[in-house]
Amino acid sequence: MDFEMVTIRNDVSLEVVLRYLRRFPALPSHTDKLFIITHDDILQGVLPLNTLLVSDPDIIVSEVMDREAKWFSPNDTPREAAQAFERYDLVSAPVVDASHKLIGRITVDAMVDVIREESDDEVLNLAGLREDEDMFASVWKSAQNRWLWLGINMITAFIASRVIGAFEDTIVQLVALATLMPIVSGIGGNTGTQTATLIIRGLALGQINIGNARALILKELGIALLNGIVWGSVLGLAAYLLYQNTGLSIVMAGAMLLNLIVAALMGIFVPMMMTKFGRDPAFGSSVLLTAITDSMGFFILLGLASLYL
Repeated sequence: MDFEMVTIRNDVSLEVVLRYLRRFPALPSHTDKLFIITHDDILQGVLPLNTLLVSDPDIIVSEVMDREAKWFSPNDTPREAAQAFERYDLVSAPVVDASHKLIGRITVDAMVDVIREESDDEVLNLAGLREDEDMFASVWKSAQNRWLWLGINMITAFIASRVIGAFEDTIVQLVALATLMPIVSGIGGNTGTQTATLIIRGLALGQINIGNARALILKELGIALLNGIVWGSVLGLAAYLLYQNTGLSIVMAGAMLLNLIVAALMGIFVPMMMTKFGRDPAFGSSVLLTAITDSMGFFILLGLASLYL
C-alpha cells in the first residue's frame, strides 16, 4: 500500500482542482485519478484525470466524480487485488478502513510485482519445489527441498513398474508393445500438463467456479476425445506400417484415445482437489499427473493388448 496520493473535496470546481494540482512539483507516480474525501477523510469517490482535463472548468467536482470506483480493504489479499486490477484495468485504487476512511492506495507497479512473484512460485510448485528454493540456494537446502517429491516419484515409479510387471507374459509374446508403450504414456502426460496448466491459471485468476465447472470439464473431455481420435489414428497407422499387425494398430489407437481422456480428467481434478483441501493447486501437480498418466497409460495399453492380441 502506498500513502502518497492526491485528495480533493467534492464541493469545489474543476478550475480550483487544476490550480491546486499546479502547486505540486510533480504528481505521485501512477496517478490516474484523484481521491475525493470529506473533512473526516471518508472516501466519497474518485475523479479520473482524463475527466478533469476534458470537462468544463466551471463544473463542480460532485457533478462528474465517480461514486462507484473500485476500492480495497487492508484485509484483502494481494492476489485478490491483483485479480481486480487485471479485471478492471486499474492503474491505482484507494484503500479504506472499516469506516470507509481513506488510508492509502494501491498502484499497478505493486500489482505487477505480486503477479510476477506468484508466477515464479507456480513454476516451482508445478515441479514440486518449494517457494524458498532458487538457483542460488545451498546444495543441502536445495536437496532437502526436493526430497519429498523425489520420494513420491520413486513410489509412483514402482507402481508403474508393477503395472508393467503384471503383463510380462503379454509383453513377451508381443515385444513391439515394449517399444510403443512410452509413446502412449508420454503424450498422455503432455495432455494432462496442458489441461492442468489452464485449470491452475483459471483458479488463480478466479475464473473457475461452481457454475462453470461442469461446462469446463465437458469442454476438456471434448478436446481430449478429438485429440485421441486424431493422434490415436496417427499412432495406429504408424504401428501398422512398422509391424504389419492390424490388431496391434487398433490396440494402440484405442489406448491413445483412452489415456488422453484419463489425462484430461486428471488435469482437471488434481488441481481442483488440491484447492479443495486448501493447498496451492500448482504444488506438485506435474509430478502427480506424470505418475498417474504413466501408470494408466501402461495399464490401458497392456490391458487392451491382453484382451485383444
